[in-house]
Amino acid sequence: MAGFGDITGKAQQFLKDEKVQQALHGKQAEEVSDKLLDAAAKAADKASGGKHTDAIRNARDKADRAVGDK
Repeated sequence: MAGFGDITGKAQQFLKDEKVQQALHGKQAEEVSDKLLDAAAKAADKASGGKHTDAIRNARDKADRAVGDK
């Protein structure tokens, strides 16, 4: 059984692959990630009763910059 460090190393190596980077930063990834991030932010905002709307929006925007072409 692989250890956590081994799995983490493999995941990091996978994310460095050029084809993976292209997929993460393409137009299709942007469209899909926007929908997922919007849904997650809406659910989090609802769960918090709107008490953390700004923090949730900031986290959503930060995640959005990491994926897609924007």
